[in-house]
Amino acid sequence: MARKITTNRKLAMTVLAWTIGFLIFFPILWIFLMSFKSEADAIKSPFQMLAAPWGLESYAEVQTRSNYTRFFLNSVVLSVGSTLLALAIAIPAAWAMAFVPGKRTKDLLMWMLSTKMMPAVGVLVPMYLIFRDLHLLDTRTGLVIVMTLINLPIVIWMLYTYFKEIPGEILEAARMDGANLRSEILYILTPMAVPGIASTMLLNIILAWNEAFWTLQLTTSKAAPLTQFIASYSSPEGLFYAKLSAASTMAIAPILILGWFSQKQLVRGLTFGAVK
Repeated sequence: MARKITTNRKLAMTVLAWTIGFLIFFPILWIFLMSFKSEADAIKSPFQMLAAPWGLESYAEVQTRSNYTRFFLNSVVLSVGSTLLALAIAIPAAWAMAFVPGKRTKDLLMWMLSTKMMPAVGVLVPMYLIFRDLHLLDTRTGLVIVMTLINLPIVIWMLYTYFKEIPGEILEAARMDGANLRSEILYILTPMAVPGIASTMLLNIILAWNEAFWTLQLTTSKAAPLTQFIASYSSPEGLFYAKLSAASTMAIAPILILGWFSQKQLVRGLTFGAVK
């Protein structure tokens, strides 16, 4: 029998949840507030900074100094492009592992997951040399390939989990009706796993959008995304806190808006199959 939850316990859990949420969101809120201050006011104590005049000076300087639209378009191309490429590879791979498993399927899944445990800097030199020899440095194509590779294990793992929840009898019935492998994946499996695929796609877009290490190492200007846009305001002359905050706000605003409007789909996909 389920234990009854008292009103006081429910209130305490609610307050605790809001407190944790505020603590997690506080750095973003502080960056947002600092972006409306001048450089002189941004380095003052917290109370003095908040009491200082508000304005759009930092945003105006950022817009004048940098071409935000170019960085934004690069981020969109890299995140969406790497996500679509990863899904094109991961859906057939996850199908094979879920419905036609072999003796080494679990070992293969663990090996793919183990690649995420290796520090990225450990393969920086060989990756840089490969990209240099293939003329992929500072290109969108090169960064799309890199982001696809670094996020592919997570995409395959998530899709594999979702596909395992789909009864195999449905696919067997489709085969009896004459469906080939392509039709089975496109018209039977994929529509049934739409919540899982959608949440996987959204998560991969967020991961690719926020990727900083490889975008800072393999690009300089032509294919530079918003992470490079933010880093440009950290220079040897010092940190320009107000302009850096304005640039950070402009960089994270699109992905925050996307996450806000797609949160129901994301939660639904992440809990897909968790409750029978």
